Amino acid sequence: MPAEKRKSMYTRVNEHMDMDREQRVVRQNGREIHLTGLEFKLLDYMVSHANHVCTRSELLDHVWGESFRYDTGTIDVHLNALRRKLGWGTKSPVETIRGVGLVFRIEHSSARYTIDLQSFIADWLRSHEVEISAAGLVAQMHLCPFVNELTITPDALKRMLDSILSALLPATQPGVLRLSSKLTMQYFILSLDINGTVSELRIPVSSQT
Repeated sequence: MPAEKRKSMYTRVNEHMDMDREQRVVRQNGREIHLTGLEFKLLDYMVSHANHVCTRSELLDHVWGESFRYDTGTIDVHLNALRRKLGWGTKSPVETIRGVGLVFRIEHSSARYTIDLQSFIADWLRSHEVEISAAGLVAQMHLCPFVNELTITPDALKRMLDSILSALLPATQPGVLRLSSKLTMQYFILSLDINGTVSELRIPVSSQT
């Protein structure tokens, strides 16, 4: 007798989508959608890191492999294919945070946003490389990485950092831009020091349990 065909085992992602990771099949609004291997890996990685900023370098390393070093535009090609196949249109759960990366949003009653701070700040610095270089600054980064969860959205954090940098850069002289941090019981404190002019962000934190 032929072996019995395995039944699909779906896991709920949101109200519209379910995923079968073993069979690599997605069900959108009850309809099975067959994706290419890379499309599924990209979607699966973003879903597995929902509400977490996935930087483009992180996606290339984990989806395409560390040896892949083509332009990150390949991510957009596969993301557009996902949008088309899954019919996301203007209601896509994937948000692009310019100069940082992608976030797969899953709304919860008390949603929080986990951020890989080292990758987030490194990508933020790269996105401002032209302005920082034009000011004659050398960027240094010394961050405390031991933060499980920030009670702030990553796009809001980026806007705050952008605002501080745009205020400090016009008056700066060639020198060093230092980003450092420390962690207290209540706050993750991020400091931007440009030649002794310091701006500080105090971001509430909480531990994941």
